[in-house]
Amino acid sequence: MSPLQQFSHSRLSWGLLLFSAIGLELAALFFQYGMDLAPCVMCIYIRVAVLGLILTGLVGILQPKVWFLRLVGIVSWGVSAIWGFKLAYELNQMQVNPSPFETCSFYPEFPSFMPLDTWLPSVFSPTGMCSDSPWSWLSVSMAQWMMVGFAVYGLIWLIVLLPALKPTNKSQ
Repeated sequence: MSPLQQFSHSRLSWGLLLFSAIGLELAALFFQYGMDLAPCVMCIYIRVAVLGLILTGLVGILQPKVWFLRLVGIVSWGVSAIWGFKLAYELNQMQVNPSPFETCSFYPEFPSFMPLDTWLPSVFSPTGMCSDSPWSWLSVSMAQWMMVGFAVYGLIWLIVLLPALKPTNKSQ
């Protein structure tokens, strides 16, 4: 088994995914409550993509040697990273090229079977405007940093995709 395959079959790899995503979620809550920055509906959707990465890490860390769970984890990792990048890109476009005709909704549109804004409004209820960009670091906005973050998650996903899906060789 290659070192990359061994790593992708280990709890450490899935734990790194899990705890890095938890770190992003905690940072979002710090921005909201510690720095009093109101999240917009696109920010909330980005939080859901990060939640997808958290759940992916949980699935992978439970039984990383079980091929089916790794498959579920790899698929949800890719979907979360790509969807998160798409959302962050759209938010960045709204902030860089604001238009009165193209705004985001004031209310999130979650499926009826999973109304996250009702279940946990302190985390998933938007209170800000998408066109606002009140925070930046190194002249890079939060939406742009999230694009970088999701691009990194996507790149790592591409690197571990095939090694993670190779079955564990039981004879070694």
